[in-house]
Amino acid sequence: MIKLIVGLGNYGPKYVKTRHNIGFMAINQLVEYFDLKTFNKRYDAIYYEINLSKDTKIILIMPQTYMNNSGVAVQGFCRFFKIPASDVIVIHDDIDLELGKIKVKIGGGHGGHNGLKSVDQHIGANYLRIRLGVGKPQNDINVADYVLNNFSMADSIVVNQMIDFIVDNISDLLGANITLDDISRFISKYSNKP
Repeated sequence: MIKLIVGLGNYGPKYVKTRHNIGFMAINQLVEYFDLKTFNKRYDAIYYEINLSKDTKIILIMPQTYMNNSGVAVQGFCRFFKIPASDVIVIHDDIDLELGKIKVKIGGGHGGHNGLKSVDQHIGANYLRIRLGVGKPQNDINVADYVLNNFSMADSIVVNQMIDFIVDNISDLLGANITLDDISRFISKYSNKP
């Protein structure tokens, strides 16, 4: 079985610490956690491979197409490695969740998120989404401006805690045929975290 874990974001130094790049931040932490030294490029993405066991391989990708075309890279990997959408995990920012909240779901709408919209167009919507709350813009700030701004120092602490949780518990979401019970257990671990 191959699991494809996708972090959504925009490539380039000016986007590194922005809210929209929380998916890239998570992938970078997973790379560090698994001590992966070398990456490759394919299908407009940077990717890393790891064999977790003789039966399970993980491919971590960061599309390099900008957010709006993320699905191009995801589709390329799904086709080449014959990965069904049900074995794809997409990690992304969500302005409809307050900062620090994590939600996980299978399928559903894109909620206006251009990265998800692109992935849906290329592989369908039946993949697992890890939604990381970045909060809503206040005081009539434009949504695009908000998500393309950096996290504040205080917000970065909360973001790091979210990402650390994802990294420490990602194995809970890597089995075959993930169920709603698996997702509930994963979320309750986060909810019960001190």
